[in-house]
Amino acid sequence: MNKKSILVTGGLGYIGSHTAVALIEKGYKVSIVDDLSNSSIDVLKKIKKITNISPDFFEFDLTDSSRVKKFLKKNNSFDGIIHFAAKKSVDESVRKPLDYYHNNIQSLINLLNHINTNIKFIFSSSCTVYGQAEKLPITEKTPLKKPESPYGNTKKICENILEDKTKIETQFGTVVLRYFNPIGAHHSSLIGEDPRNIPQNLVPIITQFAIGRLKKLTIYGDDYPTKDGTCIRDYIHIMDLADAHISALEYLFSNKKDNIYDVFNIGTGEGKTVKEVIDSFNKVSGKKIEYEISSRRKGDVISAFADTSKAKKVLNWSSKMSFEDAILSAWKWEQNK
Repeated sequence: MNKKSILVTGGLGYIGSHTAVALIEKGYKVSIVDDLSNSSIDVLKKIKKITNISPDFFEFDLTDSSRVKKFLKKNNSFDGIIHFAAKKSVDESVRKPLDYYHNNIQSLINLLNHINTNIKFIFSSSCTVYGQAEKLPITEKTPLKKPESPYGNTKKICENILEDKTKIETQFGTVVLRYFNPIGAHHSSLIGEDPRNIPQNLVPIITQFAIGRLKKLTIYGDDYPTKDGTCIRDYIHIMDLADAHISALEYLFSNKKDNIYDVFNIGTGEGKTVKEVIDSFNKVSGKKIEYEISSRRKGDVISAFADTSKAKKVLNWSSKMSFEDAILSAWKWEQNK
């Protein structure tokens, strides 16, 4: 059995909780840090219900440097860290840029200041670092433009920090995973995407509207230069995304080279418009939901979908679950909450 110990920051959030489950099921010992600002302590019980194991849990804010130092001094045996803890709304980041720069960058710096230098580090990044790419699909060699939002810029800055840190630490290894758009839920329907405030991502907006938790469904812009006028995104099942973190860890642990810094796109390679997502939901749910059109949101790019051939070749990872499976699992989760 794998006895390596992994710290998952933001581990009660959407992606963090699903990755924690995948880690436990692979035999890793999991510890979670979360400040519960956009998550619930109930998720800890649900992780235990799924896996029959309760991860060690610590509640505090990673922007508190003295608290991070104290924690890592007392808990210094981690083999790896997967860093999810960050604010993640593109729209909110446009309205509250300083909150995003402080939270997302300071939390990473605090961790890097106090962790052991022989640790393996996986960073939760985003395709937003590419801005609006001139050529699709997006590869890891696609030039990074100025991100369209402060959120995307924090991810880009954090990547730069990690690259520079890796250069000076001989045993430190980093993998950056640039996610496209995670959707769906665990097959148990016990955990899924459940933001504390009004959701900012399309699929939970659709499911919450369909079940009556939201009063309207708005499409932000139908005048984009796409086949139906709405934005295109690459939607990946959350469990495929969770598995990518396992593959990245195994890559780092098995690689004997020093100063590893590597970047991978994690998506499906297929783009869906907003209207196609709604049509797919109607199909799998048997519902017919209505929407209204509003003006474009600041920070949204027109189209983004991934070339994932590098992840397939180097990490031996590729998405396995269908778009329809992801949509259906999200709807089952919404009904089960």
